[in-house]
Amino acid sequence: MSKITFESKGSLFYSSMKEGVADYFAKNDIKPTGNVYLYIKLFTLIPAAVIIYGLLLFVKMDAIFAILLCALEGLIFSFIGFNVMHDACHGSFSSKKWVNNFLGYSLNALGGNAFIWKQKHNVVHHTYTNVDGIDDDIAKLPVIRQCESQQWNKMHRYQHVYMFLVYGLSSFLWVGMMDFAKYFTKKIHNTELQKMDFQDHFIFWLSKVLYVVFYVALPIYFVGFLPWLAGFFIMHLFMGLVLALVFQLAHVVENTEFIDGSIIAKSEDEWAVHQVKTTSNFATHNKVVSWFVGGLNFQVEHHLFPRVSHVHYPALSKIVEANCIKFNVPYNQFPTFTSALVSHVRFMKHLGEK
Repeated sequence: MSKITFESKGSLFYSSMKEGVADYFAKNDIKPTGNVYLYIKLFTLIPAAVIIYGLLLFVKMDAIFAILLCALEGLIFSFIGFNVMHDACHGSFSSKKWVNNFLGYSLNALGGNAFIWKQKHNVVHHTYTNVDGIDDDIAKLPVIRQCESQQWNKMHRYQHVYMFLVYGLSSFLWVGMMDFAKYFTKKIHNTELQKMDFQDHFIFWLSKVLYVVFYVALPIYFVGFLPWLAGFFIMHLFMGLVLALVFQLAHVVENTEFIDGSIIAKSEDEWAVHQVKTTSNFATHNKVVSWFVGGLNFQVEHHLFPRVSHVHYPALSKIVEANCIKFNVPYNQFPTFTSALVSHVRFMKHLGEK
């Protein structure tokens, strides 16, 4: 599939925003990378995950308490993904490249692969957001239909009900199947995977083996097969549900647009306008939500400035919204997490109708 191109003449919208953002950092004499607030997240979330892991393996406890800890571990893993891995893989956690690379491998520790994810997310998703046939994040057929141009089948009538289970299982599929599918086919949906060198291959297999050792073999040895199976399932269920929902609420809702990549070769919009039209914010005034989801409720700002750390998104949102008003570009947002969730369910139910 040939990639869609965007209008490149007169990109005044993005130029104006970049100028405003550059002025913000210059006037406040701050770097666009992370600061002490991001470091606090790093030294809170990762130690918490390690402590819970140790408690589950080495401390005898009631089954109910163990189940709750497994669920909490899954949530913390998703928060590490949002707050640490995501910024690091975008190169926005630190101004030092080695720090970003090192912390980016936190994704490998969670079962994924940083090399594949960077191309899937940073390159494909961030360039061709909501372009059907290219954006791998909306390529969930035949199980789920995520836009009008995708083929409908009968089971989609109930997708607004069963989709939550699918979301919960998504991290199982990611860790146990999708990474391997991309690795062996050398494709991310319809896009060729960048060539991996020896180090990339080595890290891929080493991290997968270590994942089996730390999340399968050792837990089975210390707590037994059935307790491990129950805990592993619960951990992934919560992790997958949270990871999937945050993406869905940012792109697959009623106020975002989609493009059929099979029939449209060039968009009439410049790239930045396309990003705004295909993305939506939610709960931006809720500091608790913002803290846990790593600022990804400011998804519009993230798509426009992915190499800026999420700790700066609240300030940047004022600049972005002002420019959207100035250039008559829709600034999509929902006031609360609940309103975004309701919109997503409503939209998925609509897509399930023949």
